[in-house]
Amino acid sequence: MVSLALSVLKYCRLNLKCLLGLHRTMEDYVEDELFLLYALYGKSGKMPVKDERGDLDVSKVVKPVQATLSSLKMLDVGKWPIFSLCSEAELQLVRQACVFGSASNELLYTTVNDEIFVLGTNCCGCLGLGDVQSTIEPRRLDSLSGKKIACLSYGSGPHIVLATTEGEVFTWGHNAYSQLGNGTTNAGLVPYHISTNLSNKQVIEVACGSYHSLVLTSDGEVFAWGYNNSGQVGSGSTANQPIPRRVTGCLQSKVVVNIACGQMCSMAVVNTGEVFVWGYNGNGQLGLGSSGNQPTPCRVAALQGIRVQRVACGYAHTLVLTDEGQVYAWGANSYGQLGTGNKSNQSYPTPVVVEKDRIIEIAACHSAHTSAAKTQGGHVYMWGQCRGQSVTLPHLTHFSSTDDVFACFATPAVTWRLLSVEPDDHLTVAESLKREFDNPNTADLKFLVDGKYIYVHKVLLKIRCEHFRSSLEDNEDDIVEMSEFSYPVYRAFLEYLYTDSISLSPEEAVGLLDLATFYRENRLKKLCQQTIKQGICEENAIALLSAAVKYEAQDLEEFCFRFCINHLTVVTQTSGFAEMDHDLLKNFISKASRVGAFKN
Repeated sequence: MVSLALSVLKYCRLNLKCLLGLHRTMEDYVEDELFLLYALYGKSGKMPVKDERGDLDVSKVVKPVQATLSSLKMLDVGKWPIFSLCSEAELQLVRQACVFGSASNELLYTTVNDEIFVLGTNCCGCLGLGDVQSTIEPRRLDSLSGKKIACLSYGSGPHIVLATTEGEVFTWGHNAYSQLGNGTTNAGLVPYHISTNLSNKQVIEVACGSYHSLVLTSDGEVFAWGYNNSGQVGSGSTANQPIPRRVTGCLQSKVVVNIACGQMCSMAVVNTGEVFVWGYNGNGQLGLGSSGNQPTPCRVAALQGIRVQRVACGYAHTLVLTDEGQVYAWGANSYGQLGTGNKSNQSYPTPVVVEKDRIIEIAACHSAHTSAAKTQGGHVYMWGQCRGQSVTLPHLTHFSSTDDVFACFATPAVTWRLLSVEPDDHLTVAESLKREFDNPNTADLKFLVDGKYIYVHKVLLKIRCEHFRSSLEDNEDDIVEMSEFSYPVYRAFLEYLYTDSISLSPEEAVGLLDLATFYRENRLKKLCQQTIKQGICEENAIALLSAAVKYEAQDLEEFCFRFCINHLTVVTQTSGFAEMDHDLLKNFISKASRVGAFKN
């Protein structure tokens, strides 16, 4: 048990193997604060500007460089540190996942075979294994064998509410406030089928507050149970509700299409686009213009004439998404989670401005003060408490999913919904082009270089290179002989047109630099210089300096010159220095004198 405890402590302390799922710890990169700055601002080297309160003023920060961590091809689930406890083979089988718990140290996932596995600290028996023993190895949840998960939510205890694709509801975990709906206050160590008042109903959505639970049925009815100190069960009283009870009042004749829970409040969107709220309202999270609790459902009148599609609740704040792609927020704002640019609470719906793009998804969960949204153009924004910082305006991230925001920036790093991990066999345009380079089956042109063929596509060459746009315009040949450059160099050039990258030794990159200069490919020229710099040494420094001068690569020339000065004694003893071009030698000595190289 001691070794197990140490393992768990090590996991919690170091976040284990990083957000990348590449079997590395966060310490392999940077400490938490530096990681935040890197992820937010890329490699620009620009430090974030802060306002007078010390909070990030994102509006004054240089736009982040695009080539950030997202370019490292993260695994879908590997961004959540707890998945580092799973082997690569296990990760490949994951199809659905939920990370939960006060320290994001509990995990439930399903596999391609519809098996359910759990692991983590198992607080209050929330893993459903029949005991309260922690485990750092995935254990199969046999009691739900054969069940397919449709939706899942979790509370703060934590407790779990799960609905299957057949509409059945199962609960387990913490139950001090009857949040499991089984009529008791005993902890549920194994999944329990909740049938009271739901036996003839098909549940299609579930939501958990800290200690209460909601479910939505296929016929648009809402049932609630659990903790009710602020009216979050919607029964009209503040007595805890031990079994599912239909939420009526204003919802009696309404068809509900979406539900959500804050820490101690509840929300429902009906098919007419109206929003109904009930429960705790101390921070204005009900959007009613007041701070008084609401024991029964009440319509958010301030949204009159606005048709809402979805609602999402944070710990004490609320987001809604309209059918026009607009977001409104209200409630607690101590971390900027409303995205209004300040930290003032709002008791009325307030527009959240995310440039001009239409928003198609909003994200929040009752355990965090973080907000996120995704636009129609695929851009993901985040605001609120982001890894300890307060981001008061929507900030454009490098992520492709709102799930990533919660994995990398929420505290705790939980999933805000049941994560779906579909096998992605789709290739992007760039990936497809890479595959087609030097493919004789699809090519319509081949270059003959040093007796070897390189297979390419005329249309791509015309699109990517000005030289080929003119040289291939009236050329109907399917073979072009090339003698000016070597096979490795010319192949690297053509591959660059397909991939935007080069793969050559520093020595061969000099030949590619010559080609890039000849074809006036300035970006390729820069890539060649970067590669050449990596291979410089005392023996070849003069040769590389000569090449830089010859091909007018000023950045490389300066780099090689500084290298020669810093290693002057050894460089001047090489054969390259002895055979140096007279004019180049004269210029080298003159420049070296000006920087004081011969003072001693």
